[in-house]
Amino acid sequence: MQVSVENVGKLERKLTVKFPAERFESQVNARIVEMGRTVRLKGFRPGKVPTAVIQQRFGDQVRGEVLSDLIGSTLREAVAQENLRPIANPSIDTTGRPVEGEIAYTATFEIMPEFPEIDVATLAVTRPVAEVTDADIEKMIETLRLQRRSFDEVARASAEGDFVMFEYSAQADDYRFPAEGLERAGSVLGSGTLFKALDEVLTGRKADEEFDAEVAFPADFRNESLAGKNAQCHFKIIKVQEPKLPEVDAEFVALFGIVDGDLEKFRKEVRANLERELKATLMARLKSEVAEKLADAHPDIDVPNVMVQSEAQALAQNSIPRGQQVPPQLIEAATPVARKRVIAGLLMGEIARKQSLVIDRSRVAEQLAAIASTYEEPEKVIELYNRDPQLMSGLQNRVMEDQVAEWVADHASTTVQNLGFDEVMRPVNA
Repeated sequence: MQVSVENVGKLERKLTVKFPAERFESQVNARIVEMGRTVRLKGFRPGKVPTAVIQQRFGDQVRGEVLSDLIGSTLREAVAQENLRPIANPSIDTTGRPVEGEIAYTATFEIMPEFPEIDVATLAVTRPVAEVTDADIEKMIETLRLQRRSFDEVARASAEGDFVMFEYSAQADDYRFPAEGLERAGSVLGSGTLFKALDEVLTGRKADEEFDAEVAFPADFRNESLAGKNAQCHFKIIKVQEPKLPEVDAEFVALFGIVDGDLEKFRKEVRANLERELKATLMARLKSEVAEKLADAHPDIDVPNVMVQSEAQALAQNSIPRGQQVPPQLIEAATPVARKRVIAGLLMGEIARKQSLVIDRSRVAEQLAAIASTYEEPEKVIELYNRDPQLMSGLQNRVMEDQVAEWVADHASTTVQNLGFDEVMRPVNA
């Protein structure tokens, strides 16, 4: 086998490989003979199909399969021989026909870049820490009560927290909504379901009350003809309902799978769920911090274009509704962020390699259990991951990234930032 390498870009390589045509023909013949022993064709006894018939019926298929297998195996040998680290599957170009007793092909691909010395001790990393308190548990229980509240109709004027059903029309310049009659809607006042100016005019109103008011519609209102405009509105209150929260009793906790109604067990479950969410969010924030600092420290690394384009495509796709075509300008706009992400990912991978970090199987099992716990049949989710190498590989990669982030934080100039549960889960700048 002959191998030559050509640099066609900073990270792009063209590998030319030649191997003896005899090697190809012998494997084709061997496979034809093997097929003759096993193939079943109408009019022939098993194992008695003539070689000429096999050649005629399956020759092209066999030659294609053997060529593909030989290119795969010789490419692996050539890459190892030349100490190359391809990033993605190569582009293969070949005629598949022998020339002067040899078959040649070219494989074009991008390789892993050369990394500078990664001195994490110079990185200033902020590591947030927090814990779940009894107050956080009570607050979550209140949230769960709110989610399961009922509403009773009242004759009094509406107040924050009440549900108000109403009908309205809005006139802005020459535009009227709806074109005729009134539109019916409903909202829990103060919940953010609608918008503040509308909540304000609906507060202090009773059922059957009709009134007119000028309302400033927000710029992002879903009706573009009203968005950002002041409109003269007519309202009719249909009904006002006040919330009624369920008691935290055996009946309530049974809704969450605590069939024996044990309130203490329920609080332990709430704590466990909050601690799991907090742990995952803290790790995500640390990983983001480490990735940011690594990328900022090494902005000039050459990175494979195929990885940047793939990341930019994913970022752009996430910003538009599912199923829509991604505009090229959106991919272009996402490219700088994508490049930074790729740099961070490659550097974290290099740290794992250089430090010989080994995947922590117990953490993989823990994360898998956490993922499965959000489904009705956790055991089936665990079985799915264990059967699907791609799913399991993705999970293992995430765990390794967590381990790298922690290793960097342990060896960097790290400042611990003490936060409350809400500060971690609902940051002000979110």
